[in-house]
Amino acid sequence: MEGELAVQMLNITKVFPGIVANDKVCFEAVQGEIHALLGENGAGKSTLMSILFGLCQPDEGVIKIRGRPVRIGSPNDARALKIGMVHQHFKLVHNFTVTENIALGLEPRNRRGNLDLSQAEKRAAELSAAYNLAVDPKARIEDITVGMQQRVEILKILYRDADILIFDEPTATLTPQEIDELLDIFRRLKAEGKTILFITHKLKEIKAAADRCTVLRRGKNAGTLRVDSADEQELAEKMVGRSVAFRIGKKPAEPKEVILRIEDLTVVGAKGVPAVQNLSLEVRSGEILGIAGVDGNGQSELVAGIAGLLPVKSGRILLKGRDISNESVRNRNIGLVPEDRHKHGLILDFRVDENLILKTYWKKPFSDRFGFLRFPAISAHAERLIAQFDIRAGNGAATPARSMSGGNQQKAVIAREIDLSSELLVVSQPTRGLDAGAVEYIRRRIIEERDKGKAVLLVSFELDEILNLCDRIAAMSKGSIVGIVSGASADERRIGAMMGGLASESKGYG
Repeated sequence: MEGELAVQMLNITKVFPGIVANDKVCFEAVQGEIHALLGENGAGKSTLMSILFGLCQPDEGVIKIRGRPVRIGSPNDARALKIGMVHQHFKLVHNFTVTENIALGLEPRNRRGNLDLSQAEKRAAELSAAYNLAVDPKARIEDITVGMQQRVEILKILYRDADILIFDEPTATLTPQEIDELLDIFRRLKAEGKTILFITHKLKEIKAAADRCTVLRRGKNAGTLRVDSADEQELAEKMVGRSVAFRIGKKPAEPKEVILRIEDLTVVGAKGVPAVQNLSLEVRSGEILGIAGVDGNGQSELVAGIAGLLPVKSGRILLKGRDISNESVRNRNIGLVPEDRHKHGLILDFRVDENLILKTYWKKPFSDRFGFLRFPAISAHAERLIAQFDIRAGNGAATPARSMSGGNQQKAVIAREIDLSSELLVVSQPTRGLDAGAVEYIRRRIIEERDKGKAVLLVSFELDEILNLCDRIAAMSKGSIVGIVSGASADERRIGAMMGGLASESKGYG
């Protein structure tokens, strides 16, 4: 593209213990373009953008902003250069209001020097209206949805008058409608001459919004392409270095006995209001039952109720006929891949081998009869799962979970839960924020577990994922099942209507 260069990063190198995150990477973005950064988990995308925002320092290389060499030693330096960043995991104070978060660090004061948030509230409302963000400046962060929280993050950087805007996995937690709205916001920002840099794994979003795409592979620049002249398959192959299957082939399901039966289940959510109401369904061995629905319709509470993380107000949860509604988490014998791997899947400051035994550390061979851990057995167990599930950990079993990429963190969670050999596997948002190669791998593993005879309950906001993997699909709206249809006969339009509350005839297998 022609035009003034907003960003130049020349021969950027960054080395962490055991891994070269960026290896002489060169990257350029033109003023007023939407530029996507694509690559596998661990390819170095977030590191490169963290260097641009001053969160970490390069070991080698030069950064130029608007043609001038600069040293970005901290986020404050980046903000002074009109660079803003929205992180994948939002940096918001949950008990503050929207306005208090937006103005944090730049709080306006009146002539007497007293805090005057009314000015910030007025400015936040103006920005919200100008960009069609529809955020209530007086609302508390803890009371608004994830999609709204992301809008607050956007307002934060607009409030600071940034014109180079970095987004790290901006759609990882959004619904399809929220994703469309965000891409519209990108286009409006571009029309005003702002430069948008966004990290994503979702090829459809790149095709829908980006002008150009730079691909990183194993820490190196694998090339920059004009998006209008590249198809999704070409982008995926450039990212992972091989052909990628977007749809996973699977044989027809062979369902057998009922493993999970839920009868008239009611679960109260965090705000004391029933989030799951009189819900009934069953999952059989040898099938994948998918739960489709817009975020916030009780899916998270349903999974938490099944796993024992939220109490059951009424109804029953039966595992092979045994009522587990009030049993402890430890005794339920359920494989659970939670929707938030950081909050409920891993202890980030623990090593990989420690995380892989979180559900079995008190059992043989990991503990002796006196309760002391047997570290050789723990390490050997971890190395086996690392090899079996292709977990890329720079220092092997001793790698801190925090230091791994999101895709490899997710592989570690899935490895642990599958290795439990439970007859029921509950999987929530399994591919959220993952690259095409990791998505393909994890989807294949889920199908393999079905083919081994496990009952799989899959919760996903990705309709493509639901339609591709599931043998039956249950649509959830306002805490209840609207209908259950055969996966073979379902389509996006029909499932979308059910997600909106339109009832559909239930179907089994004939």
